[in-house]
Amino acid sequence: MSRFELTASPHDRALVELVHPHGWKNPEPRRRYHLVVVGAGTAGLVTAAGAAGLGARVALVERGLMGGDCLNVGCVPSKALLASAHAAAEARRGSERGLLGGHATAVDFAAVMERMRRIRASLAPHDSAERFRALGVDVFLGAARFRSPREIAVGDAVLRFARAVVATGARPFVPEIPGLAEAGFLTNETVFNLERLPARLLVVGAGPIGCELAQAFARFGSRVTMIDIASRALPREDADAAATVAAALARDGVELRLATGLARVGRAGAARRATLAAGGGEETLEVDEILVAIGRRPNVDGLGLDAAGVRHGQQGVEVDAYLRTSNPRVLAAGDVASPWQFTHAADAAARVAIQNALFPRFKKRARLDGVPRVTYTDPELAQVGVSPEEAAASGRRLAVVEIPFAEVDRARLEGETEGSVRIVVEAKTGAIRGATIVGHGAGELVSEVSVAMAGRLPLGALANVIHPYPTRAEALRQAADQWNRRRLTPATRRWLARYLRLLR
Repeated sequence: MSRFELTASPHDRALVELVHPHGWKNPEPRRRYHLVVVGAGTAGLVTAAGAAGLGARVALVERGLMGGDCLNVGCVPSKALLASAHAAAEARRGSERGLLGGHATAVDFAAVMERMRRIRASLAPHDSAERFRALGVDVFLGAARFRSPREIAVGDAVLRFARAVVATGARPFVPEIPGLAEAGFLTNETVFNLERLPARLLVVGAGPIGCELAQAFARFGSRVTMIDIASRALPREDADAAATVAAALARDGVELRLATGLARVGRAGAARRATLAAGGGEETLEVDEILVAIGRRPNVDGLGLDAAGVRHGQQGVEVDAYLRTSNPRVLAAGDVASPWQFTHAADAAARVAIQNALFPRFKKRARLDGVPRVTYTDPELAQVGVSPEEAAASGRRLAVVEIPFAEVDRARLEGETEGSVRIVVEAKTGAIRGATIVGHGAGELVSEVSVAMAGRLPLGALANVIHPYPTRAEALRQAADQWNRRRLTPATRRWLARYLRLLR
């Protein structure tokens, strides 16, 4: 039924009954749909609901579980897991805050996983087949395949459309490593099915997913080794910010081996024997589980895109600035057509797709260059726009304003002073071009910067915003104050001095 294989938990059974109900009967196709949406992940759900809300005749097709990665194997289960891991870490730090017995906190891993499944099932009604039927969407459960530029087949049913949106998402990329498939491995689609905590875990890939899960399992008590062929963790993020995260992972017990690859894998009884390659040599490591987290690949196979005249490749479906494919009647949104593989980016793209599919004369560009992103480690790493590292290499007249959290009262009161806020601005005007925030709650703070960028507010304008005290958001006001002080040139200071001498 689905590439998402869930457990026998009653919460997982409840989830399936909502997002891929047993006995679901597909409706009789209408003569023609204004819009057919293929894929019921974030992009597909937002597109279908929005178009139906405007009165369009909409069909939504999903071969697996509605809700896609985010609900089933992505944001929802992972952040529930991270919350438990954070609680375990905080309990162990109790003595730092004057509490007794704050070092030996036991973790009931089965209870942690069942909590995650309970929360996931509680959120599923929002993405359910029944809810979308109630919204007026014709929900078809089954595999979709284009059979012409204006027709999609789902089993024996043929859906004819004026416009279609491909929103089939992406899946984990698994490299061809000798013995890996035979030995068995985990991805983000299967790691949440674990019932027992692996004593020894090898994480392949030091990107956001790898770092988040490596830290979580280390906090639960696994002995975690994380490898990456890159020379540093989080290689796509600002180097200084990534180094702060890497240091935090090391403190939690994650052994990070960089410039290291996985050469081959074998079995050692119930365990796996992983051969690591680094610096021209090899080393064997015995582990209980291997988690592969080295990237994702768009889901374009089996869709019949050639029959629809839709160009595609390893990077997914090719789209223009308006999310139109090479077939102007077919658009694509979300992970299948975007380098920004985030739930919020898929949501934003879907809103553009609705307008451009239903109102092509009033088409809108998909401007996703200001998409913020967050790695939900502890501390979090949030980034939007140009990073300080990119600013230094750009050759443009850009300046960086930095406020360490050690200078923010709320951070000091909580004992969470690691990291900083760094904002990139145009040196002449103070126009905000980006921000990198690493620290506790960074993912919440970056939104204020995103709002300022969207509203074209210069950094200095944030000094006029009244931030409640004490909050970590005061770091943004402090950054604005620092920038305004920089603008006081020597000539301005001399003028002020003369003025104040005359003030009566």
